[in-house]
Amino acid sequence: MHSILLQLKNELTPFEFDNYISQLSYNEKYSRDDRIVLNAPNIFVASWIKTKYANKIAHLFEAHNGFKPEVIIEVLNPNKKKENKPNIRKQNTASNLNPSFTFASFVVGNSNTFAFNVAKAVAQNQSTSYNPLVIYGNTGLGKTHLLNAIGNANVSVGKNVIYTTSEQFLNDFLFHIRNNTMERFREKYRACDYLLIDDIQFLSGKDQIQEEFFHTFNELKENNKQIVLTSDRPPKDMNGLEERLKTRFTSGLLADIQPPELETKINIIRAKCELDGIHLNDAIINFIAANINDNIREIEGVLVKLNFSMNVTNIQEISLEFIKDILKEYIKESKENVDMDSIIETVSRYYNLKPSDIKSKSRSKNIVTARKIVIYLARTLTPNSMPYLANFFGMKDHSTVSKAMKSIQNEINENQNFKTIIEEIKNKIK
Repeated sequence: MHSILLQLKNELTPFEFDNYISQLSYNEKYSRDDRIVLNAPNIFVASWIKTKYANKIAHLFEAHNGFKPEVIIEVLNPNKKKENKPNIRKQNTASNLNPSFTFASFVVGNSNTFAFNVAKAVAQNQSTSYNPLVIYGNTGLGKTHLLNAIGNANVSVGKNVIYTTSEQFLNDFLFHIRNNTMERFREKYRACDYLLIDDIQFLSGKDQIQEEFFHTFNELKENNKQIVLTSDRPPKDMNGLEERLKTRFTSGLLADIQPPELETKINIIRAKCELDGIHLNDAIINFIAANINDNIREIEGVLVKLNFSMNVTNIQEISLEFIKDILKEYIKESKENVDMDSIIETVSRYYNLKPSDIKSKSRSKNIVTARKIVIYLARTLTPNSMPYLANFFGMKDHSTVSKAMKSIQNEINENQNFKTIIEEIKNKIK
């Protein structure tokens, strides 16, 4: 294991390797073929490595040994080294569940309310509400959190829960095929109360495992066992997935998760700051929400980096400049090639309007506001002149453009929430 970690030395900066990777120790006692347990000296190093390097370590191990293990980072208690034991249950009681992913810790907003409510109903009523439940949406929006929440809720009441990714499911299948122990594989996956599989789309194109999963699915369903799957797309769009599986996936309920709106992102940051003991004022929270993408994992990564930086530097008060430095790799500093069409498209999508509405003569309040924002962003992000914008929108002269600019600037100066909205729209422009 030491030689595998040393391979990272060539891929990371000396600072990264010395401050993170070199502090890891291999826990041979609690590791096994499909699971690597590494000890970190404190929670900050552990959190940072989980976020940034765990997947890379797993891939290096796979390249070296032929299969990809689960990588677990545990904080080593220096006072109880001999007794330190990771919080790992047997596989048939959901060893991979993240205990921090619960319904209580999930931040609900307009973008995920339906998926949250359905997941909670499934957690409380095994195989009586929606079976299977397929939760789909882009990466980093909370699908894995809800899957873990369902698992945690049922493990706590003694249910037999299996939580796995499609990749781990496939690796387990291949392991038992090689060792002629398929009966053990079937006993394991067909005897559970809840089968939770993350990223089911990765079974596409793999005929042998699809055949096995088809029979596993049928037996669980016939025995009133609950199946919950997540995917980055709806079943109908999974190319390489057998039609009979698509039919079964759509026989239950599909719940999609949309990217979080600004208010939800702000609430997510507040909730995670409270959990991690990070104290940020509203202006800084709003700045982070506006300048970070809609990926919740990215938000978590920023806060982990912030927490670590605060502890390393012993900083007492967090300034906006400090936050900008933390976010520099996330913030889009340059807006080269921004044009009117991209601005109009982004603003219209944000306000749920048609691009033609903004270009129209409509005096509807929300359309007028959106049009002013387009004018403001066009003047600040493109070289277009006020006369050009006046002509573009069919205005009498550039004085109307000037008034729109002043109106938006005044609102930005007086309204922190509006300022945050403008920053977020800027960040979304491509």
